[in-house]
Amino acid sequence: MTDGIIHVEGLSKTFRQGLFKRKVDAVRSISFDVLPGSIFGFLGPNGAGKTTTLKMLTGLIFPTKGRARVLGSAVPNRLARARLGFLGENPYIYPYLTPREFVHMCAHLCGIPAKIVKERSLDVLRRTGVDYAADRPVRRLSKGMLQRVALAAALVGEPELLILDEPMSGLDPVGRKEVRDLILDEKQKGRTVLFSSHILSDVESLCDAVAIIRQGEIVVSGRLDQLVRQENTATEIVLTEVPDLPKSLLSDLEATVQHAGGRLVLRVQGAERVQRLIALSVKQGWSILEVTPRQETLQDIFLRHEIGSHST
Repeated sequence: MTDGIIHVEGLSKTFRQGLFKRKVDAVRSISFDVLPGSIFGFLGPNGAGKTTTLKMLTGLIFPTKGRARVLGSAVPNRLARARLGFLGENPYIYPYLTPREFVHMCAHLCGIPAKIVKERSLDVLRRTGVDYAADRPVRRLSKGMLQRVALAAALVGEPELLILDEPMSGLDPVGRKEVRDLILDEKQKGRTVLFSSHILSDVESLCDAVAIIRQGEIVVSGRLDQLVRQENTATEIVLTEVPDLPKSLLSDLEATVQHAGGRLVLRVQGAERVQRLIALSVKQGWSILEVTPRQETLQDIFLRHEIGSHST
């Protein structure tokens, strides 16, 4: 048995849509673990299955197959859910309430003693940067401010686990930095954070471990430092613009491609693939401008798997 705060094993979700109940596999047999006191990034493009997965972990929807444990209990579990804070992708806040009233309501629902509700609510409103608008009707707030209010509500119960779906959505650069700092602060307090995002820089700057999901399947997972080290160096080969580069070649070499200023930039891994590409370039008469080893980043890993999926 894993000692993870979250343990996911073979989790799948199939929806039925339309008049003919067409099957849509939103999540396909995914497995991963989130360790205590860590920040785990759930990364993928829009529509990859991130939100569906988080909703299964919080018990908002039921899986079709597989199992998940959160805080030691099989999902769904009412007692475990009381120990986590959740921020949905598009949080709904009653428009006739103020941020203070909404967070007060959430505090009472979390079972916080009445004598400390006001103090706790004001604290989280301060931490999320919305205390100055605490008494404005929610309907007058911007999307970014609504996001902050919903985050304050997720924090008010001082949960052991935070599950955040696109927490930086709708925020300006300053707001994104403040939320990143807040997530790091939660980790400093010993809490565990699982958040989904398609913003690579946020994931890379915050996370201890990541899982990349594409078309409902996890294609990469593990500790971020190990993933970057394992994927490690790639070689960047810059050619003069080459027309009609075969897609089968790109797939075979697992190469990423960029067009820049009349040049074709190919990034491949492994000495054997580099030699094959150079030999082919010489044979075809393609002009090689540069051959440079590069340290891969999370963005490189993500793009390689994303581009590889479109070339198959």
